[in-house]
Amino acid sequence: MAVAGCATAPAPSAPAAVAAQPAAEQRGPVTILVSIDGFRPDYLDRDASPNLSRLAAGGVSAAMRPSFPSKTFPNHWSLVTGLRPDRHGIVANNMEDPARPGELFTMATEDPFWWNTAEPLWVTAEKAGIRTAAMFWPGSAVGWGGTRASAWPYTLTGGTRPSDWQQFTQQMPNENRVRAVIDWLRRPAATRPGFVTLYFDTVDTAGHEYGPASDKVTAAVGEVDRAIGELVAGLAELGQPANLVIVADHGMAPTSSDRVIPLDQLISASDARIIEAGPYASFAPVPDHERAVEAALLKPHAHLQCWRKAEIPARFHYGANVRVPPYFCLADDGWMTMKTAPAKPFTRGEHGYDNDQADMRALFIANGPAFAHGKVLPSFDNVDVAPLLRDLIGLPAGTALDGDDKPFRGVLTRK
Repeated sequence: MAVAGCATAPAPSAPAAVAAQPAAEQRGPVTILVSIDGFRPDYLDRDASPNLSRLAAGGVSAAMRPSFPSKTFPNHWSLVTGLRPDRHGIVANNMEDPARPGELFTMATEDPFWWNTAEPLWVTAEKAGIRTAAMFWPGSAVGWGGTRASAWPYTLTGGTRPSDWQQFTQQMPNENRVRAVIDWLRRPAATRPGFVTLYFDTVDTAGHEYGPASDKVTAAVGEVDRAIGELVAGLAELGQPANLVIVADHGMAPTSSDRVIPLDQLISASDARIIEAGPYASFAPVPDHERAVEAALLKPHAHLQCWRKAEIPARFHYGANVRVPPYFCLADDGWMTMKTAPAKPFTRGEHGYDNDQADMRALFIANGPAFAHGKVLPSFDNVDVAPLLRDLIGLPAGTALDGDDKPFRGVLTRK
């Protein structure tokens, strides 16, 4: 997906101080959470992102640790709930639930049943009287807390969404996404959002298709960087102070057809169903075939380690949720499981590996009136982002979260 390559004004180090405030209205800071899907922190070193680099230099930055598994939907939900996937229930991009036999969750699923375990920040904010808007974010189109009828027209009863939201389409250019956010912020105070999400998928798409070392990824970094420049320039034109929190959900590892583990050579389809394959594989055994499954999986394999779900290493914080299949195998970084051997050679990128791998690290930049300048933090877990956002939005600290705002206490100029 391409974005217009128009020139933008240089991004200031602190977007909040970019313009004199209109005499008629003193605008308070808005909190804008930006996700650049699949953006590794070291992409900033490619000399393709002057706007992001300027924001990092003038604010706070870090190489953030994603939650496991290092997949898109689990991590986007962790970023806005402060819970790890095992607790918030979005444990994979594709999953099953024993309460819904025969049904599969995919990245297009908007039935609240799958999402209702953990309340996202926009719902918490709306309940507190803070208007929110989502220019895309996984789960933002879901009527959270509601119940959807099982038959057409799938009527939704109850449920809360952001006051303004857009249905995701990959075809919307990045510049249009930015313009939508700026248009929301042009509104008078009564209908202007105080918390906004903005999502870009361009870098992740290029990383998957061409691999993280490719020129295509560098070009995608430049495209998104120009969109960030347009956002900062638009805020300056409005005289709108903003605390920008720019994140990624995961990194990206290079893979190829030379590093594939064919699952049909590992286990028989008569013994288990494959739920997911890729950097990790998960399996549901055919009833009464558990012994055969364990004989096939729970032995040493080159570049792959398998566990019963209850025995997944504790450091992953994964395996207690009913939606995690009974058997789980994780490939070495850069290796892939596939249902069968690939039919033709490929070189591309993937994520979903051990979340402590360096190439799974995710971008974190925070810039605005709430943040100190020029600070680089040690790596922290992405479940700490939601508590930080609560501070910025003016919400009380959450209870029983997996994260807290401790990593940021030394770099916040105010709470």
